[in-house]
Amino acid sequence: MNKPLTILGIESSCDDTAAAVVRGNDVLASVVYGQTSLHADFGGVVPEIAARAHAEKLDHCIEEALTKADLAFTDLDGIAVTAGPGLIGGVLSGVMCAKGLSAATGLPLIGVNHLAGHALTPRLTDQLTHPYLMLLVSGGHCQFLIVHAHDKFTRIGGTIDDAPGEAFDKTARLLGLPQPGGPSVEKAAETGDAKRFSLPRPLLNQAGCDMSFSGLKTAILRARDSVVAEKGGLTSQDQADLSASFQAAVTDVLIEKTRRALATYLQLDPVKPAFAIAGGVAANQRIRQGLTALCAGLDTDFIAPPLRLCTDNAAIIAYAGIERMAAGEADDLTLSARPRWPLDQRSAPMLGSGKKGAKA
Repeated sequence: MNKPLTILGIESSCDDTAAAVVRGNDVLASVVYGQTSLHADFGGVVPEIAARAHAEKLDHCIEEALTKADLAFTDLDGIAVTAGPGLIGGVLSGVMCAKGLSAATGLPLIGVNHLAGHALTPRLTDQLTHPYLMLLVSGGHCQFLIVHAHDKFTRIGGTIDDAPGEAFDKTARLLGLPQPGGPSVEKAAETGDAKRFSLPRPLLNQAGCDMSFSGLKTAILRARDSVVAEKGGLTSQDQADLSASFQAAVTDVLIEKTRRALATYLQLDPVKPAFAIAGGVAANQRIRQGLTALCAGLDTDFIAPPLRLCTDNAAIIAYAGIERMAAGEADDLTLSARPRWPLDQRSAPMLGSGKKGAKA
């Protein structure tokens, strides 16, 4: 029987500095250093501040992960690192750190697409077999992917503008709620009336699985301004009602688009149909409950990884590295940091392309 691979994972694509050690399907240690306090005064992530914090914290984070796993570098089989997509300064910090460790220890270097880390999470947690349908829904990305293998993904729909997580963050700023916006809006919505404000459900009148959330954000702005003009400001109940109305609109869009994506996926006639969700927005309980009910009605397994693996972390990067290394794949010291890196290289870019390449 083959010995399971043991991989150190490094993640620094946005505002979380993370390191983890994974052996096979077992997470031996996972450490995440957040940066929320560093960006709190700016209403969002400042790339330069994030990159500097990664450079300062990566070595401490890695040391802590190895200590918690009770392992040394000599116990590892390789080093996996997020090589993109993400904020280029942060990605570069992680890649350069991983290169230095690889050069010093002689361990193989494995560059990982951050989105692949999320897309493969159900295989880490539930040993899900291919093919399965994945909704990757986070602060920067939203797409439906059919996962055929560790390196083969078919995108069948996604956002044509803002990702849901980005819309949650912007909505929180509009309503005067703290960042990160997703948890703040969800908490405020608990006491809100989701029917008080009539908000649009974009693209539901168009066929296919593509989504749009930019207009929903604009609708929230207008609803807020209307309340402010009438009352001179927002009460806590106004914040709650606006949050609940926004959350309900996002949920309705995601559920209906998932229904359509499942119809496409089920045409493949998988032996054991499965739908998984990953990314930060997957932590929203209202969205999870709606998707759970949808899958139950379609006799499809619903897989939602633990919340700690839905947000950015290095365990999912380490596991994606395990899958790459098991397939005989690795990189050398020419590995580059990539701000853009679509999983489905064959489909046309959803958000256009530029000098840096297609967006994810």
